[in-house]
Parts: sequence; C-alpha cells; structure tokens
Amino acid sequence: MAPYHAFVTENRTTVAIANQKGGVGKSTTAINLGAALALQGEKVLLVDLDPQGNATSGLGVDRGSIDQSVYDILVADVPAEDVIEPTSVRNLHVVPATIDLAGAEIELVSTFSREQRLRNALKHLDADYDFVLVDCPPSLGLLTINAMTAADEVLVPIQCEYYALEGVGQLLKNVELVTNNLNPALIVEGVVMTMFDGRTNLASEVVEQVRTHFGETAYETIIPRTVRLSEAPSFGEPIEAFDEMSRGAIAYRELGREFRRRHGRT
Repeated sequence: MAPYHAFVTENRTTVAIANQKGGVGKSTTAINLGAALALQGEKVLLVDLDPQGNATSGLGVDRGSIDQSVYDILVADVPAEDVIEPTSVRNLHVVPATIDLAGAEIELVSTFSREQRLRNALKHLDADYDFVLVDCPPSLGLLTINAMTAADEVLVPIQCEYYALEGVGQLLKNVELVTNNLNPALIVEGVVMTMFDGRTNLASEVVEQVRTHFGETAYETIIPRTVRLSEAPSFGEPIEAFDEMSRGAIAYRELGREFRRRHGRT
C-alpha cells in the first residue's frame, strides 16, 4: 500500500489522543484540554472516536437525541459538517459518538481505503478550526488507525500508577507502522501524565520513570487525581465550567498553555 501525504492546513493541527489501556484519562484529557484551548482563544473540534461516547456525554451532548454521529461519517460518507454539535464552551465543537460506532470496525473491513475514512472526512472539513482533537478508543484497532492516519500528532496520556508504561511500547510500534505505511508525517508530540496522587511514593516514581524514558516529549504539567475531575462528566461539563478553581481545572489550563507554547501559539 502506497503511503499518502498527510493533509495539513496552514492553521489546523490534528491530534490523536491515544493509549490502548483503558482508564488512563484519554477522554478526560480530550474534553478538558479541548475546553482549555477553546477558552484560551483557539477554535477546537473534538472528534469522539470511542464507542463508549464519554467525550460526547462529558460535553453535555445527549447521545439519545443524536441523529447522525461519527459512525455516519466513517461508514456512510456523511460530511463532517452535518454531524458537528455545539457545546457549552465557546469555540469548542464535537463530532459525537454513539454505540453504533462499536460495529464500525467490522463494517469497515471490506471498505475501500478503510484506514483513511476519517482523514478524507477531515480533509474536506471547513479549515476554520485551529486544532482537531481525536479521542481514540482503548484499543489499537481500525478506529485508532483511522485517527492516526488522519492526525499530524499523537498525544499519549499515561496514568501515574503501577504498570503505567505497560503497553506503551506496542502503541509506539503501531505509530511507527502507521508512519511507515500510511502517514509519514505522524509524530508522537507529547506524553501527559494523569491521575497523579502526591500522597504516594509510587506516583512520584512513575513521573521520574516517564521523564527518563520520554525526555522532553513528556509535558511538564501533571494532571492530579481529584474528585472534581471525576464528577464533572456526569454533569456534562468540562472541569473549567464545573469548578474553575479546582486543582484539575488549574492543571488543564496550564496544560493548554503548555500545549499552545509547543505549537507556537503564544
């Protein structure tokens, strides 16, 4: 299969937020980084590519009332513009996911250019967005490959817990496979540490281990484990709207600033 040249607009960067382990803060990071960037003046589109739809419900979109979702983009060639939903955060929009997405990988197996369905949809998207964040499912299947094929960068959340780096090697191998075969411009832009509990020695040891392993690829900002961060999704709000003075909100604001600095957006 011949590689294609990644689609890049002058003012838009697409970021796949990926880790095949579940419960590491992918959706939390997608929601709250997206909200932080939007509130700092960026125009952000969050694409929910996880059949669980946590990013969708976490931004207050009722999955039961959705007529079309990312499933229709991938399987039925519905234009992305027809699926985008607004959120309560100015400058932040979402392409929602429903449980229909769970069958998409099987349906796409026999589809032409199956790895490039999302890339082709985003290519024709209005280039008004500064950042497109893609919340990947906790697997390395066809949906995640679609995200990486569409992306310029990969952002990897790693939880500050035992076995934190377990499976990350396989994720990086898959990134390399996508780079070699589908998207030669793809890079691992960053690693963000999540669920940090300063009361434990283990969390600090994991931070040191991640920084030793990834060097400058690891973000300086560390996301704490907090009750408020866990509560916010059930109210359909990013932490910034739910409790802007909480430790989680402060951390994601700083992550947004650091992310923007890395992308020359000061």
